[in-house]
Amino acid sequence: MIVNSGNDYVITVKKNQPTLYDYLVTQFEQHPPQSVEQQTERTRNRRTQRTVSVLETVTGIEQLWIGVQRLIRVERIGIRAFEPYQETMFYISSLALDAAQLSQHIRQHWHIENRLHWVKDVVLHEDTAPLCDGNAPANFAIVRTIALNLFRQHGFASITQGLRQLAHDLPRLFSFFQ
Repeated sequence: MIVNSGNDYVITVKKNQPTLYDYLVTQFEQHPPQSVEQQTERTRNRRTQRTVSVLETVTGIEQLWIGVQRLIRVERIGIRAFEPYQETMFYISSLALDAAQLSQHIRQHWHIENRLHWVKDVVLHEDTAPLCDGNAPANFAIVRTIALNLFRQHGFASITQGLRQLAHDLPRLFSFFQ
């Protein structure tokens, strides 16, 4: 449906999709990637080396995945909070791009995930909010998104710090709406 509507996709494949996940693991074990991109990043107490590998030839994948053009493996190795970590993620994509370009698409997705969804879940406790009747969950999701946008528009890179600074400063908080 996505491709038929003129759009493309880059979808994470997790272990809860065992057939597709195992297929990807096997493909990367049996075939050398046609495109590889390596990146190293240092931020605060974190160092990460990312290797994005892409297989361009897609055969034998389920017909359910219409338009698959690339199989992608992202390997992350590094140190977070002084602890070593290693993870491998797999993706499928309808985009016929190389590893560098697909790496950018994946990073853009994680940028949104980290700046929106993670903040709404962890800082604003969206997933644990006791709202379940009628339109309340959707309405409060909209209010949370508006709040995040207002905090960022007024210079708060950290929503937690913004909440602490404005918790008892109602005049400043209401000035955001002017």
